[in-house]
Amino acid sequence: MKPSAVMAWPVLLLATAFLAGGCGSLPQKDDAQSGIVPQEPARAADAPTAPDGGPVAKRLLDMEETAPFPDPGVDRHIPVGENPANNDIWARVRSGFAMPDYRHDPRIQPHIQWHLCREDFLHRVTARAEPLLYYILEEIEARELPTELLLLPIVESAYLPFAYSPGRAAGIWQFIPSTGRHFGLKQNWWYDGRRDIHASTQAALDYLQQLNERFDGDWLLALAAYNAGQGTVARAIQRNERLGRPTDFWNLDLPRETRHYVPKLLALQALVENPWAYHVELWPVPDEPWLQRVELDGQLDLAVAARLAELDIEDIYQLNPGFNRWATDPEGPHHLLLPADRADAFVAGLAGLDPEDRVAWHRHRIQSGETLSHIATRYRTTVAMLQQTNNIRGTRIRAGQHLLVPSATRPASGYSLSAEQRRSSTQASGPAGRERHAHVVNRGDTFWALSRRYGVGVPELARWNGMAPGDPIRPGQRLTVWLPQGQGMHMAAAGQAPRGLQHVSARRQRVNYSVRRGDSLSSIGRRFSVSVADIRRWNNLGNGNLIRPGQTLTLHVDVTNQGGET
Repeated sequence: MKPSAVMAWPVLLLATAFLAGGCGSLPQKDDAQSGIVPQEPARAADAPTAPDGGPVAKRLLDMEETAPFPDPGVDRHIPVGENPANNDIWARVRSGFAMPDYRHDPRIQPHIQWHLCREDFLHRVTARAEPLLYYILEEIEARELPTELLLLPIVESAYLPFAYSPGRAAGIWQFIPSTGRHFGLKQNWWYDGRRDIHASTQAALDYLQQLNERFDGDWLLALAAYNAGQGTVARAIQRNERLGRPTDFWNLDLPRETRHYVPKLLALQALVENPWAYHVELWPVPDEPWLQRVELDGQLDLAVAARLAELDIEDIYQLNPGFNRWATDPEGPHHLLLPADRADAFVAGLAGLDPEDRVAWHRHRIQSGETLSHIATRYRTTVAMLQQTNNIRGTRIRAGQHLLVPSATRPASGYSLSAEQRRSSTQASGPAGRERHAHVVNRGDTFWALSRRYGVGVPELARWNGMAPGDPIRPGQRLTVWLPQGQGMHMAAAGQAPRGLQHVSARRQRVNYSVRRGDSLSSIGRRFSVSVADIRRWNNLGNGNLIRPGQTLTLHVDVTNQGGET
């Protein structure tokens, strides 16, 4: 039921009152209020430009505070309803609104006011989301769902394709791992369906429909359950029923985040419904298809895909952020989202491509001491892929044999938005006034234990490494720790340096590496980009010397040549 008309007053006067009150008293922009969550890294150059210029990557990834206004003289900011082309998607979105209108409710007004004081935020988000909006709106309308759901990713992730929260939620719809798997979103080394625009949108709409049915068609309860979990909302309803209290959203005792979550969406609904009244200019988005889903019939190197589509490889990643590595998942899904005007050329080019050119292949001669795991790490693939490609059962291999290994056509740096490159970029950027240190994870290490050891917070430690506090860490993984200037050196001088600490403030640094089971000098050399001969020289090892698990080796590593691990 909509609020009583007694509560209504002219919206224009309300907006004027908000602006007259000023924005100085409002809290500064923060993650909880704006909907922006911690993100995997982007470079400053990835700030979006106007939609009528620049690559896709510059539109979809925005970590700058600069609003993406068009070039001078190009007036794209025409209030909705005054577009002379009359081809703006917002009128279509508004016509599909079906949720209650609470614009005059005191619980909604602060969230409206927040946007009135930060209009650039909505500009940036909608400019970034432009390539996706028509595609997602089509899916929403095909299910006859309220078009307010198109605004939900603004609340969830600000439409950042690589958004990742401290609670391990990923993608524009912010699925946590377990819920993602429940709705069929595959998650493995190659691919994370929670970030796949197509797959995650289907899963999110499935979930929202189920929640709406679960709560008897009440969309506010469904949204609350999407945020807090249906069990939390159901228990709150049961509690009110026992106490004889109303069981609508506004009267439930819900977590603080959820109490603000639904009003955030309703505030966006109000702004899109009446942008003129609030003096808000919505970023004009043409009501026409921008994306096309193209089916593949097997694994494809993303660099090859970019060449066939005549796009930058960053564009491929931005439109297909579900792919973690240099190629699509060999087991599928076998599809790509591409700009509609590039799809035909891509399909034609793919049809004429020799199957052997879809992925590069390398013939690898197995060296003494190598394992499938070592070889997979070297070629940025998986043990399972090596087993499947070479018809190997188990993990036993013999020196002198050859393996056929799928490999990337470019060096790791050429896939700048792959998972390892995003993490490496994040690890390279830290707080001012601190020195970067690296920690090689040992067996038994946890974020909590490392935070105690280094005197830093768990959230900070996770964020410095592009991770969430609940993410697992593995022996051999390299983590970045940002410590106060000189602290790492003082700890080392006092004999207090934590096991695995490596000072890396200069280009080439000394590293004490603890040998693990299965290691060989050649595999260690590849891991740290140093030669076996150097390892022998640094550690006074003869040609016949063996290394044993637990043994400590001294390495001198060029830290600028070390890729991130995931």
